[in-house]
Amino acid sequence: MAFHPIAADDDDSGGVGVARKYAWIVFALTFGLLISDYMSRQVLNAVFPLLKSEWALSDGQLGLLSGVVALMVGLLTFPLSLMADRFGRVKSLALMALLWSLATLGCAVAQDYQQMFIARFMVGVGEAAYGSVGIAVVISVFPKHMRATLASAFMAGGLFGAVLGMALGGAIAAKLGWRWSFAGMALFGLVLAVLYPLIVKEARIAPQRAAQIANKTVAAVKRPLRTLWSSHSVIATYVGSGLQLFVGGTVMVWIPSYLNRYYDMHTDKAGGMAALIVLCSGVGMILCGMLSDRLCRHSPEHKVSLAIAFCLGSCLLLSAAFALQAGPVQLLLICLGMLIATGTTGPSGAMVANLTHYSVHGTAFATLTLANNLLGLAPGPFITGRLSDLIGLHAAFQLVPLVSLAAAAVFFYAKCHYHRDIARLQGQSVPDPVSEAGLEVRL
Repeated sequence: MAFHPIAADDDDSGGVGVARKYAWIVFALTFGLLISDYMSRQVLNAVFPLLKSEWALSDGQLGLLSGVVALMVGLLTFPLSLMADRFGRVKSLALMALLWSLATLGCAVAQDYQQMFIARFMVGVGEAAYGSVGIAVVISVFPKHMRATLASAFMAGGLFGAVLGMALGGAIAAKLGWRWSFAGMALFGLVLAVLYPLIVKEARIAPQRAAQIANKTVAAVKRPLRTLWSSHSVIATYVGSGLQLFVGGTVMVWIPSYLNRYYDMHTDKAGGMAALIVLCSGVGMILCGMLSDRLCRHSPEHKVSLAIAFCLGSCLLLSAAFALQAGPVQLLLICLGMLIATGTTGPSGAMVANLTHYSVHGTAFATLTLANNLLGLAPGPFITGRLSDLIGLHAAFQLVPLVSLAAAAVFFYAKCHYHRDIARLQGQSVPDPVSEAGLEVRL
């Protein structure tokens, strides 16, 4: 799956002139499309066993089908978000939803691996900028004091979509076949893609702000972009966050296949159990973010220590889990490990916000998203699939948690330079007018 940290505008004009009832309708439709986004992305994981059997695919090939979506999201999030700001967010969101839904329908009718790969590639293109543009629409129709709550609730839709995609996909595949799993997700997305531009109107959600946005976009290019990569700490944060998501993202993708092979679960039961594990990951992400805010309110640098602790804790729990044979204890340890495996997303977002100039936070978070996808969510499933072909999925899963040790080491490097880099940034720029709480969004 994809992660999109968001920076809210520092003014309070968002949502002025938008009726509260209409604002909630916009939220519901945009939230529904986000669920469709992740349902279309994650349904593939639930039908891995069926595709492997029918087309005689290797695990490496299956992993590539999943990884190519994350790769496209990582590469295209930033440019497509800029295009959406330029040509209209509502129109762009509807086109994105139409593209990924048609591409998912293409998965349903694919006759071989090559056709499936092309369809999954286009799913990634369609979904690339939805998270960042969708949250921008939601935030624009509500008052500033509600933005942090709404952003967290909105991004949680990705988890609900992943859970529904795997659970419903597995159930539909067991009853009607894997093609109907993709078709069901596609039809849901198509209905929302048609309804969205009919109900959500650009003129109603963005009154008198087009000129302001255009001016800010032009001005932002002239501001200090060098802070995106000018410190050891911020580069280490990008890398550490991406490496840790290698672990969480890989387990999410391959756990349905693992349950099918080592627990003899059919696709519907495997999809349901995998959905529960993903839900644990999402709940843990939110809880870890809340813990980070509470414990580090007066000492933001402690977020680095928490990130290290989450990496080491997930490594210990998941390594212990995959050292065991199939059984209830193993499943419990997997759930606990996934509870904190993605807990670094909140601290990482806060660190990036602290280490970059406030005027380029949007670009900084796009860079973090790029690192998360290119270092973690895209290569993780593919590399694990290749390892599975050589040594088996159980043995491959024993190696995956070790990547968390590398992530912890990189975060430790960031900690060694953090105070110095913060001091240098504060000496070069004015204080950030946006509170850290408004900048940190956790999925």
